[in-house]
Amino acid sequence: MFKRKAKEKKIKTPRFQTFRDAFAVTKQVKPWIAPALVAIFIATLALGIVIGISVGHPIYVGFIFLPLSFLTTLLFFTRVAGRAAYSSIEGQIGAGASVLMAIRKGWTTTPAVAVSRSQDMVHRSVGRAGIVLTGEGSANSVRQLLNDEVKKTERFAPGVPIAQVIVGDGEGQVPLRKLQKHLQKLPKKLTAHQMREVRARLKAVGGLSMPIPKGPMPTRAPKIR
Repeated sequence: MFKRKAKEKKIKTPRFQTFRDAFAVTKQVKPWIAPALVAIFIATLALGIVIGISVGHPIYVGFIFLPLSFLTTLLFFTRVAGRAAYSSIEGQIGAGASVLMAIRKGWTTTPAVAVSRSQDMVHRSVGRAGIVLTGEGSANSVRQLLNDEVKKTERFAPGVPIAQVIVGDGEGQVPLRKLQKHLQKLPKKLTAHQMREVRARLKAVGGLSMPIPKGPMPTRAPKIR
Protein backbone atom coordinates (compact mmCIF):
# COMPACT_ATOMS: atom_id res chain seq x y z
CA MET A 1 0.00 0.00 0.00
CA PHE A 2 1.32 3.39 -0.90
CA LYS A 3 0.39 6.43 1.14
CA ARG A 4 -0.99 9.34 -0.74
CA LYS A 5 1.19 12.39 -0.58
CA ALA A 6 -0.23 15.87 -0.32
CA LYS A 7 -0.45 17.46 -3.73
CA GLU A 8 2.13 20.16 -4.31
CA LYS A 9 0.94 23.44 -5.67
CA LYS A 10 2.00 23.90 -9.26
CA ILE A 11 3.47 27.22 -10.20
CA LYS A 12 1.63 28.36 -13.30
CA THR A 13 3.45 30.40 -15.89
CA PRO A 14 1.47 33.50 -16.94
CA ARG A 15 -0.03 33.06 -20.40
CA PHE A 16 1.54 36.28 -21.68
CA GLN A 17 4.99 35.09 -20.63
CA THR A 18 4.40 31.72 -22.31
CA PHE A 19 3.33 33.49 -25.50
CA ARG A 20 6.33 35.82 -25.32
CA ASP A 21 8.76 32.91 -24.87
CA ALA A 22 7.14 31.00 -27.74
CA PHE A 23 7.32 34.08 -29.96
CA ALA A 24 11.02 34.59 -29.13
CA VAL A 25 11.87 30.99 -30.04
CA THR A 26 9.76 31.15 -33.20
CA LYS A 27 11.34 34.41 -34.32
CA GLN A 28 14.82 32.87 -34.09
CA VAL A 29 13.80 30.02 -36.40
CA LYS A 30 11.24 31.93 -38.51
CA PRO A 31 12.34 35.61 -38.71
CA TRP A 32 9.31 36.42 -40.88
CA ILE A 33 6.75 35.48 -38.23
CA ALA A 34 5.88 39.04 -37.08
CA PRO A 35 4.98 40.48 -40.52
CA ALA A 36 3.19 37.21 -41.38
CA LEU A 37 0.95 37.50 -38.31
CA VAL A 38 0.15 41.13 -39.09
CA ALA A 39 -0.62 40.25 -42.72
CA ILE A 40 -2.97 37.41 -41.75
CA PHE A 41 -4.82 39.58 -39.25
CA ILE A 42 -5.27 42.43 -41.74
CA ALA A 43 -6.22 40.08 -44.59
CA THR A 44 -8.90 38.34 -42.50
CA LEU A 45 -10.30 41.64 -41.26
CA ALA A 46 -10.25 43.10 -44.79
CA LEU A 47 -12.18 40.08 -46.05
CA GLY A 48 -14.84 40.78 -43.46
CA ILE A 49 -15.07 44.44 -44.47
CA VAL A 50 -15.38 43.49 -48.16
CA ILE A 51 -18.18 41.06 -47.31
CA GLY A 52 -19.77 43.79 -45.20
CA ILE A 53 -19.65 46.26 -48.09
CA SER A 54 -21.29 43.71 -50.39
CA VAL A 55 -24.23 43.31 -47.98
CA GLY A 56 -24.39 47.00 -47.07
CA HIS A 57 -23.10 46.67 -43.47
CA PRO A 58 -19.28 47.09 -43.56
CA ILE A 59 -18.92 48.25 -39.93
CA TYR A 60 -21.20 45.56 -38.48
CA VAL A 61 -19.62 42.68 -40.42
CA GLY A 62 -16.12 44.08 -39.83
CA PHE A 63 -16.84 44.11 -36.09
CA ILE A 64 -17.93 40.46 -36.29
CA PHE A 65 -14.74 39.53 -38.18
CA LEU A 66 -12.49 41.22 -35.58
CA PRO A 67 -12.40 38.26 -33.13
CA LEU A 68 -12.20 35.88 -36.11
CA SER A 69 -9.09 37.74 -37.26
CA PHE A 70 -7.50 37.26 -33.83
CA LEU A 71 -8.43 33.55 -33.83
CA THR A 72 -7.06 32.94 -37.34
CA THR A 73 -3.82 34.71 -36.46
CA LEU A 74 -3.49 32.74 -33.21
CA LEU A 75 -4.08 29.37 -34.90
CA PHE A 76 -1.48 30.17 -37.55
CA PHE A 77 1.02 31.22 -34.88
CA THR A 78 0.34 28.05 -32.84
CA ARG A 79 1.15 25.82 -35.80
CA VAL A 80 4.29 27.73 -36.80
CA ALA A 81 5.47 27.99 -33.19
CA GLY A 82 5.05 24.23 -32.74
CA ARG A 83 7.26 23.47 -35.73
CA ALA A 84 9.79 26.10 -34.65
CA ALA A 85 9.99 24.67 -31.12
CA TYR A 86 10.91 21.24 -32.50
CA SER A 87 13.37 22.74 -34.99
CA SER A 88 15.10 24.71 -32.23
CA ILE A 89 16.02 21.54 -30.26
CA GLU A 90 16.26 18.94 -33.03
CA GLY A 91 19.68 17.34 -33.07
CA GLN A 92 20.50 18.38 -29.50
CA ILE A 93 21.31 15.87 -26.78
CA GLY A 94 18.17 15.10 -24.79
CA ALA A 95 15.75 16.58 -27.33
CA GLY A 96 13.50 13.53 -27.07
CA ALA A 97 13.41 13.81 -23.28
CA SER A 98 12.43 17.48 -23.56
CA VAL A 99 9.49 16.58 -25.82
CA LEU A 100 8.38 13.67 -23.63
CA MET A 101 8.52 15.69 -20.42
CA ALA A 102 6.33 18.35 -22.01
CA ILE A 103 3.35 15.96 -22.06
CA ARG A 104 1.13 17.39 -19.35
CA LYS A 105 -1.30 14.58 -18.60
CA GLY A 106 -1.11 10.81 -18.46
CA TRP A 107 2.65 10.33 -18.67
CA THR A 108 5.68 10.76 -16.44
CA THR A 109 9.14 10.58 -18.00
CA THR A 110 12.49 9.84 -16.42
CA PRO A 111 15.23 11.05 -18.79
CA ALA A 112 18.46 9.21 -19.49
CA VAL A 113 17.87 5.96 -17.63
CA ALA A 114 20.66 4.59 -19.82
CA VAL A 115 23.45 6.41 -21.67
CA SER A 116 26.29 5.04 -23.78
CA ARG A 117 29.76 6.46 -24.32
CA SER A 118 28.72 7.70 -27.76
CA GLN A 119 25.89 9.65 -26.04
CA ASP A 120 23.12 7.35 -27.23
CA MET A 121 20.46 7.35 -24.53
CA VAL A 122 17.19 5.83 -23.41
CA HIS A 123 14.34 7.64 -21.62
CA ARG A 124 11.63 5.85 -19.66
CA SER A 125 7.98 6.98 -19.74
CA VAL A 126 5.16 5.46 -17.71
CA GLY A 127 1.47 5.86 -18.54
CA ARG A 128 -1.77 3.93 -18.93
CA ALA A 129 -0.24 2.22 -21.99
CA GLY A 130 2.48 0.76 -19.78
CA ILE A 131 6.18 1.55 -20.02
CA VAL A 132 7.67 3.17 -23.10
CA LEU A 133 11.44 3.19 -23.57
CA THR A 134 12.51 5.87 -26.05
CA GLY A 135 15.96 5.73 -27.61
CA GLU A 136 17.92 8.62 -29.10
CA GLY A 137 21.12 8.29 -31.10
CA SER A 138 22.55 5.97 -33.72
CA ALA A 139 19.84 3.50 -34.74
CA ASN A 140 22.15 0.47 -34.61
CA SER A 141 23.79 1.12 -31.24
CA VAL A 142 20.68 2.47 -29.53
CA ARG A 143 18.79 -0.77 -30.24
CA GLN A 144 21.20 -2.70 -28.04
CA LEU A 145 20.87 -0.04 -25.36
CA LEU A 146 17.08 -0.40 -25.55
CA ASN A 147 17.22 -4.19 -25.33
CA ASP A 148 19.43 -4.00 -22.24
CA GLU A 149 17.07 -1.50 -20.63
CA VAL A 150 14.05 -3.72 -21.40
CA LYS A 151 15.66 -6.60 -19.47
CA LYS A 152 16.49 -4.27 -16.57
CA THR A 153 12.97 -2.81 -16.51
CA GLU A 154 11.33 -6.26 -16.59
CA ARG A 155 13.10 -7.12 -13.33
CA PHE A 156 11.54 -4.14 -11.55
CA ALA A 157 8.14 -4.31 -13.26
CA PRO A 158 7.45 -7.91 -14.31
CA GLY A 159 4.39 -8.41 -16.48
CA VAL A 160 4.00 -4.71 -17.36
CA PRO A 161 3.73 -3.99 -21.13
CA ILE A 162 6.93 -2.41 -22.47
CA ALA A 163 7.09 -0.61 -25.81
CA GLN A 164 10.24 0.58 -27.58
CA VAL A 165 10.57 3.76 -29.64
CA ILE A 166 13.53 5.14 -31.56
CA VAL A 167 13.51 8.83 -32.37
CA GLY A 168 14.45 9.62 -35.95
CA ASP A 169 13.26 9.99 -39.52
CA GLY A 170 14.27 6.53 -40.69
CA GLU A 171 12.08 3.52 -41.38
CA GLY A 172 10.37 2.25 -38.24
CA GLN A 173 11.41 5.35 -36.29
CA VAL A 174 9.26 8.15 -34.85
CA PRO A 175 10.10 11.75 -35.84
CA LEU A 176 10.70 14.12 -32.94
CA ARG A 177 7.70 16.29 -33.89
CA LYS A 178 5.38 13.23 -33.75
CA LEU A 179 6.75 11.72 -30.53
CA GLN A 180 4.09 13.15 -28.21
CA LYS A 181 1.20 12.04 -30.44
CA HIS A 182 2.74 8.58 -30.79
CA LEU A 183 2.68 8.01 -27.02
CA GLN A 184 -0.76 9.54 -26.57
CA LYS A 185 -2.23 7.23 -29.23
CA LEU A 186 -0.93 4.02 -27.63
CA PRO A 187 -3.77 1.80 -26.35
CA LYS A 188 -4.37 1.85 -22.58
CA LYS A 189 -3.40 -1.43 -20.95
CA LEU A 190 -3.14 -0.47 -17.27
CA THR A 191 -5.69 0.85 -14.82
CA ALA A 192 -4.94 4.12 -13.06
CA HIS A 193 -4.09 2.18 -9.88
CA GLN A 194 -1.72 -0.18 -11.72
CA MET A 195 -0.03 2.78 -13.39
CA ARG A 196 0.62 4.44 -10.01
CA GLU A 197 2.09 1.19 -8.67
CA VAL A 198 4.45 0.91 -11.65
CA ARG A 199 5.56 4.51 -11.19
CA ALA A 200 6.26 3.87 -7.51
CA ARG A 201 8.32 0.76 -8.30
CA LEU A 202 10.43 2.50 -10.90
CA LYS A 203 10.87 5.73 -8.95
CA ALA A 204 13.73 4.23 -6.96
CA VAL A 205 15.53 3.21 -10.16
CA GLY A 206 15.78 6.85 -11.27
CA GLY A 207 17.89 8.12 -14.14
CA LEU A 208 21.10 10.01 -14.83
CA SER A 209 21.75 13.74 -14.60
CA MET A 210 21.77 15.29 -18.04
CA PRO A 211 21.16 18.64 -19.73
CA ILE A 212 17.67 18.99 -21.22
CA PRO A 213 17.14 21.52 -24.04
CA LYS A 214 15.01 24.34 -22.67
CA GLY A 215 12.26 26.30 -24.36
CA PRO A 216 8.47 26.31 -24.77
CA MET A 217 7.37 22.95 -26.14
CA PRO A 218 3.92 22.29 -27.60
CA THR A 219 1.88 19.97 -25.41
CA ARG A 220 -1.07 19.36 -27.70
CA ALA A 221 -2.33 20.18 -31.18
CA PRO A 222 -4.80 23.07 -31.40
CA LYS A 223 -8.43 22.01 -31.80
CA ILE A 224 -10.47 23.79 -34.43
CA ARG A 225 -14.20 23.70 -33.91
